[in-house]
Amino acid sequence: MSVFTIEGCHPLSGSVAIQGAKNSVLPILCATLLSPETCVIHNCPRLTDVEHTLDILRHLGCQVTWEGDTVTVGPSKLTCCSIPDTLMREMRSSVIFLGAMLARLGQAELSYPGGCELGPRPIDLHLSALQSLGAEVREAGGRLFCAGRLTGADIALSLPSVGCTENAMLSAVAAEGVTTITNAAREPEIVDLQNFLLTLGADVRGAGSSVITIRGGKTLHGGEYTVMADRIVACTYLSAVASAGGEGNLRGVDWRLLSTVTSVLTEAGCRVESTPDTISIIAPRRLRGVRPIRTAPYPGFPTDAQAVVMAALCKTDGATVFVENMFDSRYRHVDELKRMGADIRTDGRVAVVYGVPRLYGAKVRSTDLRGGAALAVAALGAEGESTLTGLGHIDRGYADLAGDLAALGAKIVRKEEK
Repeated sequence: MSVFTIEGCHPLSGSVAIQGAKNSVLPILCATLLSPETCVIHNCPRLTDVEHTLDILRHLGCQVTWEGDTVTVGPSKLTCCSIPDTLMREMRSSVIFLGAMLARLGQAELSYPGGCELGPRPIDLHLSALQSLGAEVREAGGRLFCAGRLTGADIALSLPSVGCTENAMLSAVAAEGVTTITNAAREPEIVDLQNFLLTLGADVRGAGSSVITIRGGKTLHGGEYTVMADRIVACTYLSAVASAGGEGNLRGVDWRLLSTVTSVLTEAGCRVESTPDTISIIAPRRLRGVRPIRTAPYPGFPTDAQAVVMAALCKTDGATVFVENMFDSRYRHVDELKRMGADIRTDGRVAVVYGVPRLYGAKVRSTDLRGGAALAVAALGAEGESTLTGLGHIDRGYADLAGDLAALGAKIVRKEEK
């Protein structure tokens, strides 16, 4: 079993390059299915979710190599249009393959991620978008069957779902005619996907706004592309410096993509300065509480940054209110933070963090990706040593959390325990 041992209360000082974005690379790898020619993806982070995605590509018949941070996908000879339940269970975002498979092969078969029966879940948005393009969808025994000749259409999303926007974009690239997606998600990762599709020869415009237009049916070719930096990983490392104190420099990340987080940290007393591709932070000995933080779709405060920022604000003068507007179960890290001495009270979607004088090292367990990172952030500001288990969750989104934090000056070690 892998564990982190973290010695807290040591001010940080260092510099780190930010890895490629998890939420970009997964749909981009799926999009390689759209072209019959080889695609080369640079800045691909070594994540377990990426490994699972590549396993699915191999299962479908793609030739895949991974050297350093470069993945090469040869999708010329697809031999399968079905993804087994064992591969679908590995990650929730595997549903994004639906649009790409349907676009390239005209049919797709897969199970609901996690093996669940269909019901009133967000995947209904994905299916509705595909049906708008002319796909026939049926479900039996927990398996989804989609097929049909796709035609451009107007797709009005009931909410700006990132995954649904991506699935609609991927399928619309192969649809004859023009597709317009309204109330589209505006996240930077959507823009990154659009830029990759443009590299392949697709005609996609409007990503980053609420209206995306795709002129489908273009003949696509291979391409080479570099994935953007991961803004949530950057938020994590900024929060780590805020928690432990000291200073840090993040390289290769666009500050504009996480300005809602840097403004919170600035309000809490940190000094944050930016250049076009770097962010530096200097944290005071003690932070102060800030105005209520409400998660929202981009460009609002990101839900994925809620846990790590909460961890940094556990030791403040004053209190901070968090309102989680995106997910129902996004406070699972709270009980573990309390084991370290945090004073946090939750009621539904609201969490109130009352600043405490100090946190204490403890044995804590990660139960989800961002919550696990939050526990590491809190441990850096806690007195004594903390032990963090459940690293499988963290490995889904951080290529080397311990190594990156160590580069920033943290006393953190990953080791194996029986």
